[in-house]
Amino acid sequence: MAIEHAILVSLLEKPGSGYELARRFERSIGYFWTATHQQIYRVLKRMETDGWVEARVVPQQGRPDKKTYSVADLGRAALTSWLHDPIEPETVRHDLAVKIRGAAFDDPSGLIREVERHRQAHADRLAHYRAGEERDFGGGTDGGPYGPEGAERELQHAVLRGGIAYERMMIAWLDDVLATLHRFRAER
Repeated sequence: MAIEHAILVSLLEKPGSGYELARRFERSIGYFWTATHQQIYRVLKRMETDGWVEARVVPQQGRPDKKTYSVADLGRAALTSWLHDPIEPETVRHDLAVKIRGAAFDDPSGLIREVERHRQAHADRLAHYRAGEERDFGGGTDGGPYGPEGAERELQHAVLRGGIAYERMMIAWLDDVLATLHRFRAER
């Protein structure tokens, strides 16, 4: 996926300025597709030049005017085309997994602090996802019904549930790794 597709999805959900898009990437989309503020602004400019998005200048008092972006017909067509193209399943690159395997050639218990740090990061992200689910979906995990919002809201929740499941899986795996590493500490 290109950043353009993530931006198109975000703008279809709600038009906004480059700053607002960057905030959305930090709060939601960024957990699945990351982009810096500079990347977002650079790509928005290119997408505007290519006719994928339209910008409207919004005057502001006491601050510089801002540009609010929305998806143009060409952008919607590009997204539709991308949605119909097959993609390959993702290949996992996991530095921590390589470190864990490599620990067999050093003191395995020396990796405990690093694994604990990763586990805490996943626990924090899980708590963030669960809070977002409670706030945005009433904490329900049944997949709906959502009323007039329909597919957009239901699919947003499906992605969030995937993130929750992933974080739970990572925590369970890291707990297993920690138990294994602690066994090596006990054996020393």
